[in-house]
Amino acid sequence: MQKVIVGMSGGVDSSVTAYLLKERGYEVEAISMVLWEPETKAGHGACCSLRSLESAAQTAENIGITHRVLDLRDIFHEKVVEPFVKAYLSGMTPNPCILCNRFIKFPHLLREAEKQGAGFIATGHYARVEPFPSCKNDSPGTSSTAYLENKNKEGMESSPCFCLKKGVDPRKDQSYVLYILRQTELSRLLLPLGAYEKDEIRKIAKKHNLPAFNRTESQEICFIQGRAYASFIEERARKTGKSGPIIAMKNNEVIGVHKGIHGYTVGQRKGLGISSPDPLYVVKIDAMKNTVYVGPQDEVRKKEFFVAYLNWVNPIKPFFHEKGGQEGAFRATVKVRSTMKDEPATLYPETNPYLPLFPEGGMEGFSNHNVRVVFDEPQWAPAPGQSAVFYEGNRVIGGGVIIDFC
Repeated sequence: MQKVIVGMSGGVDSSVTAYLLKERGYEVEAISMVLWEPETKAGHGACCSLRSLESAAQTAENIGITHRVLDLRDIFHEKVVEPFVKAYLSGMTPNPCILCNRFIKFPHLLREAEKQGAGFIATGHYARVEPFPSCKNDSPGTSSTAYLENKNKEGMESSPCFCLKKGVDPRKDQSYVLYILRQTELSRLLLPLGAYEKDEIRKIAKKHNLPAFNRTESQEICFIQGRAYASFIEERARKTGKSGPIIAMKNNEVIGVHKGIHGYTVGQRKGLGISSPDPLYVVKIDAMKNTVYVGPQDEVRKKEFFVAYLNWVNPIKPFFHEKGGQEGAFRATVKVRSTMKDEPATLYPETNPYLPLFPEGGMEGFSNHNVRVVFDEPQWAPAPGQSAVFYEGNRVIGGGVIIDFC
Protein backbone atom coordinates (compact mmCIF):
# COMPACT_ATOMS: atom_id res chain seq x y z
CA MET A 1 0.00 0.00 0.00
CA GLN A 2 1.42 3.36 -1.06
CA LYS A 3 1.60 6.04 1.65
CA VAL A 4 0.71 9.69 1.05
CA ILE A 5 1.09 12.75 3.28
CA VAL A 6 -1.89 15.09 2.81
CA GLY A 7 -1.75 18.74 3.78
CA MET A 8 -5.04 19.25 5.65
CA SER A 9 -6.20 22.76 6.53
CA GLY A 10 -9.59 21.75 7.91
CA GLY A 11 -11.47 23.06 4.88
CA VAL A 12 -13.66 21.10 2.50
CA ASP A 13 -11.05 20.75 -0.27
CA SER A 14 -8.29 19.16 1.79
CA SER A 15 -10.84 17.03 3.65
CA VAL A 16 -12.20 15.55 0.42
CA THR A 17 -8.64 15.10 -0.87
CA ALA A 18 -7.83 12.89 2.11
CA TYR A 19 -11.11 10.99 1.72
CA LEU A 20 -10.62 10.32 -2.01
CA LEU A 21 -7.06 9.09 -1.56
CA LYS A 22 -8.09 6.71 1.23
CA GLU A 23 -10.91 5.38 -0.98
CA ARG A 24 -8.35 4.75 -3.72
CA GLY A 25 -6.36 2.50 -1.44
CA TYR A 26 -3.62 4.79 -0.14
CA GLU A 27 -2.35 4.79 3.41
CA VAL A 28 -3.16 8.41 4.24
CA GLU A 29 -1.59 10.54 6.93
CA ALA A 30 -2.86 14.10 7.40
CA ILE A 31 -0.58 16.97 8.36
CA SER A 32 -2.00 20.28 9.55
CA MET A 33 0.27 23.30 9.63
CA VAL A 34 -0.29 26.06 12.15
CA LEU A 35 0.92 29.14 10.31
CA TRP A 36 -0.90 32.01 11.94
CA GLU A 37 -3.27 32.61 14.83
CA PRO A 38 -5.64 35.50 14.12
CA GLU A 39 -6.36 38.04 16.80
CA THR A 40 -10.11 37.62 16.25
CA LYS A 41 -11.38 34.26 17.46
CA ALA A 42 -14.74 34.37 15.68
CA GLY A 43 -15.65 31.60 13.25
CA HIS A 44 -13.12 29.03 12.12
CA GLY A 45 -10.30 31.55 11.89
CA ALA A 46 -7.63 31.44 9.22
CA CYS A 47 -7.18 28.33 7.09
CA CYS A 48 -4.08 27.27 9.00
CA SER A 49 -4.90 28.65 12.45
CA LEU A 50 -5.28 26.77 15.72
CA ARG A 51 -9.09 26.86 15.45
CA SER A 52 -9.05 25.25 12.01
CA LEU A 53 -7.27 22.24 13.55
CA GLU A 54 -10.48 21.20 15.29
CA SER A 55 -12.17 20.59 11.94
CA ALA A 56 -9.09 18.84 10.53
CA ALA A 57 -8.78 16.54 13.53
CA GLN A 58 -12.48 15.67 13.45
CA THR A 59 -12.32 14.96 9.71
CA ALA A 60 -9.30 12.69 10.15
CA GLU A 61 -11.10 10.78 12.88
CA ASN A 62 -14.22 10.38 10.72
CA ILE A 63 -12.19 9.14 7.75
CA GLY A 64 -10.05 6.90 9.92
CA ILE A 65 -6.60 8.33 9.21
CA THR A 66 -3.68 9.55 11.30
CA HIS A 67 -3.50 13.28 11.95
CA ARG A 68 -0.53 15.31 13.16
CA VAL A 69 0.17 19.02 13.63
CA LEU A 70 3.23 21.07 12.72
CA ASP A 71 3.74 24.47 14.34
CA LEU A 72 5.38 26.59 11.62
CA ARG A 73 4.45 30.05 12.83
CA ASP A 74 8.01 31.28 13.22
CA ILE A 75 9.22 30.30 9.75
CA PHE A 76 5.92 31.48 8.23
CA HIS A 77 6.52 34.89 9.73
CA GLU A 78 10.09 34.93 8.41
CA LYS A 79 9.41 33.66 4.89
CA VAL A 80 5.93 35.05 4.19
CA VAL A 81 4.77 37.81 6.56
CA GLU A 82 8.01 39.79 6.71
CA PRO A 83 8.55 39.79 2.90
CA PHE A 84 4.88 40.76 2.47
CA VAL A 85 5.33 43.79 4.73
CA LYS A 86 8.64 44.78 3.12
CA ALA A 87 7.20 44.47 -0.37
CA TYR A 88 4.32 46.82 0.36
CA LEU A 89 6.72 49.30 1.94
CA SER A 90 8.70 49.12 -1.32
CA GLY A 91 5.65 49.96 -3.44
CA MET A 92 5.05 46.38 -4.60
CA THR A 93 1.96 44.14 -4.50
CA PRO A 94 3.08 40.67 -3.38
CA ASN A 95 1.19 37.38 -3.39
CA PRO A 96 1.77 35.70 0.00
CA CYS A 97 0.04 32.45 -1.04
CA ILE A 98 2.74 31.87 -3.65
CA LEU A 99 5.51 32.52 -1.12
CA CYS A 100 3.82 30.14 1.30
CA ASN A 101 3.60 27.36 -1.28
CA ARG A 102 7.23 27.86 -2.29
CA PHE A 103 8.86 28.12 1.12
CA ILE A 104 6.46 26.58 3.64
CA LYS A 105 3.77 24.13 2.57
CA PHE A 106 5.43 22.00 -0.07
CA PRO A 107 8.93 21.84 1.44
CA HIS A 108 7.47 20.73 4.78
CA LEU A 109 5.15 18.20 3.18
CA LEU A 110 8.15 16.68 1.39
CA ARG A 111 10.16 16.70 4.59
CA GLU A 112 7.41 14.85 6.43
CA ALA A 113 7.10 12.38 3.55
CA GLU A 114 10.81 11.58 3.86
CA LYS A 115 10.52 11.13 7.62
CA GLN A 116 7.48 8.83 7.33
CA GLY A 117 8.66 6.87 4.31
CA ALA A 118 5.80 8.13 2.14
CA GLY A 119 6.10 8.06 -1.63
CA PHE A 120 3.63 10.87 -2.25
CA ILE A 121 2.38 14.20 -0.98
CA ALA A 122 -1.05 15.68 -1.74
CA THR A 123 -2.97 18.93 -1.35
CA GLY A 124 -6.47 20.16 -2.11
CA HIS A 125 -5.48 22.46 -4.95
CA TYR A 126 -7.57 22.50 -8.13
CA ALA A 127 -4.83 21.69 -10.65
CA ARG A 128 -3.40 18.58 -12.32
CA VAL A 129 0.01 16.92 -12.51
CA GLU A 130 0.83 14.64 -15.44
CA PRO A 131 3.93 13.03 -16.97
CA PHE A 132 5.27 15.50 -19.49
CA PRO A 133 4.95 13.37 -22.69
CA SER A 134 1.21 12.95 -22.15
CA CYS A 135 0.45 16.65 -22.11
CA LYS A 136 2.55 18.05 -24.93
CA ASN A 137 -0.56 18.33 -27.10
CA ASP A 138 -2.91 18.82 -24.15
CA SER A 139 -4.42 15.35 -24.53
CA PRO A 140 -6.13 13.88 -21.46
CA GLY A 141 -3.12 11.59 -21.00
CA THR A 142 -2.36 9.64 -17.88
CA SER A 143 -2.80 11.18 -14.46
CA SER A 144 0.24 11.30 -12.21
CA THR A 145 -1.62 9.05 -9.78
CA ALA A 146 -2.20 6.31 -12.35
CA TYR A 147 1.25 6.69 -13.87
CA LEU A 148 3.07 6.42 -10.55
CA GLU A 149 0.90 3.53 -9.40
CA ASN A 150 1.77 1.62 -12.58
CA LYS A 151 5.42 2.56 -12.27
CA ASN A 152 5.61 1.18 -8.76
CA LYS A 153 3.70 -1.98 -9.62
CA GLU A 154 5.53 -2.78 -12.84
CA GLY A 155 8.98 -1.43 -12.10
CA MET A 156 8.82 1.17 -14.86
CA GLU A 157 11.59 3.70 -15.05
CA SER A 158 10.85 7.17 -13.76
CA SER A 159 9.37 9.73 -16.14
CA PRO A 160 11.93 12.38 -17.05
CA CYS A 161 9.62 15.15 -15.87
CA PHE A 162 6.08 16.06 -14.91
CA CYS A 163 3.97 18.98 -15.98
CA LEU A 164 1.49 21.15 -14.13
CA LYS A 165 -1.88 21.76 -15.78
CA LYS A 166 -4.99 23.78 -15.05
CA GLY A 167 -7.82 22.15 -13.11
CA VAL A 168 -10.89 21.18 -15.13
CA ASP A 169 -13.06 23.73 -13.26
CA PRO A 170 -12.06 27.13 -14.70
CA ARG A 171 -13.74 28.92 -11.81
CA LYS A 172 -11.50 27.21 -9.27
CA ASP A 173 -8.27 26.55 -11.21
CA GLN A 174 -5.30 27.16 -8.88
CA SER A 175 -2.40 26.40 -11.20
CA TYR A 176 -1.45 30.10 -10.97
CA VAL A 177 -0.33 29.81 -7.34
CA LEU A 178 1.57 26.57 -8.04
CA TYR A 179 3.89 27.80 -10.80
CA ILE A 180 6.76 27.89 -8.27
CA LEU A 181 6.75 24.09 -7.93
CA ARG A 182 9.73 22.19 -9.32
CA GLN A 183 10.23 18.62 -10.44
CA THR A 184 11.19 17.63 -6.87
CA GLU A 185 7.64 18.38 -5.76
CA LEU A 186 5.73 17.58 -8.95
CA SER A 187 7.20 14.07 -9.29
CA ARG A 188 5.60 13.10 -5.97
CA LEU A 189 2.52 15.32 -5.92
CA LEU A 190 -1.07 14.04 -6.13
CA LEU A 191 -3.83 16.56 -6.84
CA PRO A 192 -7.07 14.56 -6.99
CA LEU A 193 -9.35 17.62 -7.02
CA GLY A 194 -7.97 18.83 -10.34
CA ALA A 195 -10.30 16.44 -12.14
CA TYR A 196 -13.42 17.71 -10.31
CA GLU A 197 -15.58 20.79 -10.24
CA LYS A 198 -16.10 22.53 -6.90
CA ASP A 199 -19.79 21.63 -6.70
CA GLU A 200 -18.89 17.95 -6.99
CA ILE A 201 -16.46 18.25 -4.08
CA ARG A 202 -19.09 19.78 -1.81
CA LYS A 203 -21.51 17.00 -2.73
CA ILE A 204 -18.90 14.35 -1.85
CA ALA A 205 -18.23 16.06 1.48
CA LYS A 206 -21.92 16.27 2.30
CA LYS A 207 -22.64 12.69 1.22
CA HIS A 208 -19.97 11.33 3.54
CA ASN A 209 -20.76 13.77 6.35
CA LEU A 210 -17.32 15.37 6.46
CA PRO A 211 -17.30 18.17 9.07
CA ALA A 212 -16.23 20.85 6.58
CA PHE A 213 -18.96 20.18 3.98
CA ASN A 214 -20.75 23.49 4.69
CA ARG A 215 -17.77 25.56 5.75
CA THR A 216 -17.58 28.88 3.93
CA GLU A 217 -14.50 29.68 1.89
CA SER A 218 -12.31 32.61 2.82
CA GLN A 219 -11.12 34.84 -0.01
CA GLU A 220 -8.84 36.82 2.29
CA ILE A 221 -5.15 36.54 3.08
CA CYS A 222 -4.97 34.18 6.04
CA PHE A 223 -2.99 36.51 8.31
CA ILE A 224 -5.00 39.70 7.68
CA GLN A 225 -8.50 40.22 9.02
CA GLY A 226 -10.70 41.69 6.31
CA ARG A 227 -8.68 43.76 3.86
CA ALA A 228 -6.95 46.00 6.41
CA TYR A 229 -3.55 45.73 4.72
CA ALA A 230 -2.31 49.20 5.64
CA SER A 231 -3.04 48.90 9.36
CA PHE A 232 -1.52 45.40 9.46
CA ILE A 233 1.68 46.70 7.86
CA GLU A 234 1.82 49.71 10.16
CA GLU A 235 1.51 47.50 13.24
CA ARG A 236 4.41 45.28 12.16
CA ALA A 237 6.79 47.58 10.32
CA ARG A 238 9.64 49.13 12.26
CA LYS A 239 9.30 52.22 10.11
CA THR A 240 6.32 52.98 7.86
CA GLY A 241 6.48 55.26 4.87
CA LYS A 242 6.02 58.97 5.18
CA SER A 243 3.30 60.94 3.46
CA GLY A 244 4.09 62.17 -0.04
CA PRO A 245 2.61 63.58 -3.23
CA ILE A 246 -0.10 62.10 -5.43
CA ILE A 247 0.66 63.23 -8.97
CA ALA A 248 -1.59 63.25 -12.04
CA MET A 249 0.11 61.47 -14.95
CA LYS A 250 -1.42 63.73 -17.63
CA ASN A 251 0.21 66.97 -16.46
CA ASN A 252 2.61 65.92 -13.68
CA GLU A 253 0.79 68.13 -11.18
CA VAL A 254 0.39 67.37 -7.48
CA ILE A 255 -3.31 66.81 -6.79
CA GLY A 256 -3.19 65.22 -3.36
CA VAL A 257 -1.16 63.74 -0.53
CA HIS A 258 -0.85 60.03 0.27
CA LYS A 259 -0.40 58.62 3.77
CA GLY A 260 2.39 56.20 2.88
CA ILE A 261 2.88 54.13 -0.27
CA HIS A 262 2.17 50.89 1.63
CA GLY A 263 -1.52 51.85 1.58
CA TYR A 264 -1.79 51.85 -2.21
CA THR A 265 -1.66 49.39 -5.08
CA VAL A 266 -1.80 49.70 -8.85
CA GLY A 267 -5.40 49.79 -10.08
CA GLN A 268 -6.79 51.18 -6.83
CA ARG A 269 -9.56 53.77 -7.13
CA LYS A 270 -11.18 54.04 -3.71
CA GLY A 271 -9.56 55.67 -0.71
CA LEU A 272 -7.24 57.98 -2.66
CA GLY A 273 -8.51 61.11 -0.93
CA ILE A 274 -8.56 63.19 -4.09
CA SER A 275 -11.34 64.88 -6.02
CA SER A 276 -11.60 64.78 -9.80
CA PRO A 277 -14.38 65.17 -12.36
CA ASP A 278 -13.29 61.84 -13.88
CA PRO A 279 -12.41 58.56 -12.12
CA LEU A 280 -8.70 58.26 -11.30
CA TYR A 281 -6.75 55.12 -10.48
CA VAL A 282 -3.29 54.38 -9.15
CA VAL A 283 -1.08 53.89 -12.21
CA LYS A 284 2.39 53.71 -10.68
CA ILE A 285 4.09 53.78 -7.29
CA ASP A 286 7.62 55.19 -7.12
CA ALA A 287 9.19 54.11 -3.84
CA MET A 288 12.42 56.06 -4.42
CA LYS A 289 10.48 59.31 -4.83
CA ASN A 290 7.79 58.33 -2.30
CA THR A 291 5.21 59.24 -4.95
CA VAL A 292 1.90 57.79 -6.08
CA TYR A 293 0.91 58.48 -9.70
CA VAL A 294 -2.73 58.42 -10.79
CA GLY A 295 -4.51 58.54 -14.12
CA PRO A 296 -7.57 57.35 -16.08
CA GLN A 297 -8.44 53.72 -16.77
CA ASP A 298 -6.53 53.56 -20.03
CA GLU A 299 -3.25 54.35 -18.28
CA VAL A 300 -3.73 51.49 -15.81
CA ARG A 301 -3.90 48.99 -18.65
CA LYS A 302 -0.43 47.81 -19.60
CA LYS A 303 0.78 45.88 -22.59
CA GLU A 304 4.44 45.30 -21.66
CA PHE A 305 6.41 44.61 -18.50
CA PHE A 306 9.46 42.73 -17.24
CA VAL A 307 9.25 39.52 -15.21
CA ALA A 308 12.10 38.17 -13.07
CA TYR A 309 12.69 35.55 -10.33
CA LEU A 310 11.62 32.95 -12.88
CA ASN A 311 10.72 29.35 -12.25
CA TRP A 312 10.38 27.12 -15.33
CA VAL A 313 8.11 24.13 -14.77
CA ASN A 314 8.56 22.89 -18.35
CA PRO A 315 10.03 25.59 -20.61
CA ILE A 316 9.25 25.35 -24.31
CA LYS A 317 12.97 25.44 -25.08
CA PRO A 318 16.22 26.23 -23.21
CA PHE A 319 16.55 29.61 -24.87
CA PHE A 320 18.47 31.67 -22.32
CA HIS A 321 21.93 30.31 -23.07
CA GLU A 322 21.33 30.25 -26.84
CA LYS A 323 19.31 33.21 -28.03
CA GLY A 324 17.93 36.47 -26.79
CA GLY A 325 15.70 39.25 -28.05
CA GLN A 326 13.59 38.60 -31.15
CA GLU A 327 15.27 35.28 -32.02
CA GLY A 328 14.51 33.71 -28.66
CA ALA A 329 10.93 34.96 -28.44
CA PHE A 330 8.01 32.56 -28.13
CA ARG A 331 4.25 32.72 -27.85
CA ALA A 332 2.28 31.86 -24.73
CA THR A 333 -0.76 32.94 -22.78
CA VAL A 334 -0.16 34.87 -19.56
CA LYS A 335 -2.15 35.77 -16.48
CA VAL A 336 -1.12 38.31 -13.82
CA ARG A 337 -3.83 37.46 -11.28
CA SER A 338 -5.26 34.11 -10.27
CA THR A 339 -8.80 35.14 -11.20
CA MET A 340 -8.12 36.53 -14.69
CA LYS A 341 -8.23 34.57 -17.93
CA ASP A 342 -4.78 33.95 -19.40
CA GLU A 343 -4.32 36.18 -22.45
CA PRO A 344 -2.10 35.76 -25.53
CA ALA A 345 1.34 37.35 -25.41
CA THR A 346 4.87 37.14 -26.75
CA LEU A 347 7.74 36.48 -24.33
CA TYR A 348 11.20 37.88 -25.05
CA PRO A 349 14.11 36.48 -23.01
CA GLU A 350 16.53 39.08 -21.72
CA THR A 351 20.19 38.09 -22.07
CA ASN A 352 21.55 40.97 -19.98
CA PRO A 353 18.89 41.45 -17.34
CA TYR A 354 18.79 44.09 -14.66
CA LEU A 355 17.50 42.30 -11.59
CA PRO A 356 16.32 44.64 -8.83
CA LEU A 357 16.52 43.53 -5.23
CA PHE A 358 13.31 41.93 -4.05
CA PRO A 359 12.59 42.56 -0.35
CA GLU A 360 14.98 40.43 1.67
CA GLY A 361 13.89 36.85 2.25
CA GLY A 362 11.30 36.96 -0.49
CA MET A 363 12.46 35.14 -3.60
CA GLU A 364 15.79 33.42 -3.07
CA GLY A 365 16.43 30.30 -5.13
CA PHE A 366 14.88 31.50 -8.38
CA SER A 367 16.42 32.04 -11.83
CA ASN A 368 18.38 35.27 -12.23
CA HIS A 369 17.20 35.81 -15.82
CA ASN A 370 14.19 37.83 -16.82
CA VAL A 371 11.60 38.00 -19.58
CA ARG A 372 9.82 40.87 -21.30
CA VAL A 373 6.12 40.09 -21.67
CA VAL A 374 4.22 41.80 -24.48
CA PHE A 375 0.47 41.16 -24.48
CA ASP A 376 -1.45 41.29 -27.74
CA GLU A 377 -3.86 43.67 -26.01
CA PRO A 378 -3.32 45.83 -22.88
CA GLN A 379 -4.38 44.15 -19.63
CA TRP A 380 -5.82 45.62 -16.45
CA ALA A 381 -3.43 46.68 -13.69
CA PRO A 382 -0.41 44.37 -13.73
CA ALA A 383 1.61 45.52 -10.72
CA PRO A 384 5.23 45.06 -9.62
CA GLY A 385 5.30 42.27 -7.03
CA GLN A 386 2.47 40.30 -8.63
CA SER A 387 3.27 37.04 -10.36
CA ALA A 388 2.92 36.55 -14.12
CA VAL A 389 2.34 32.90 -15.05
CA PHE A 390 2.94 31.55 -18.56
CA TYR A 391 0.80 28.85 -20.21
CA GLU A 392 0.87 26.71 -23.32
CA GLY A 393 -2.74 25.61 -23.64
CA ASN A 394 -3.63 24.16 -20.24
CA ARG A 395 0.00 23.52 -19.29
CA VAL A 396 1.98 25.83 -17.04
CA ILE A 397 5.31 26.66 -18.66
CA GLY A 398 6.59 28.75 -15.77
CA GLY A 399 6.30 32.19 -14.28
CA GLY A 400 7.92 34.90 -12.24
CA VAL A 401 7.46 38.24 -10.50
CA ILE A 402 6.63 41.47 -12.31
CA ILE A 403 9.46 43.92 -11.59
CA ASP A 404 8.90 46.90 -13.87
CA PHE A 405 6.99 48.30 -16.83
CA CYS A 406 8.56 48.80 -20.24
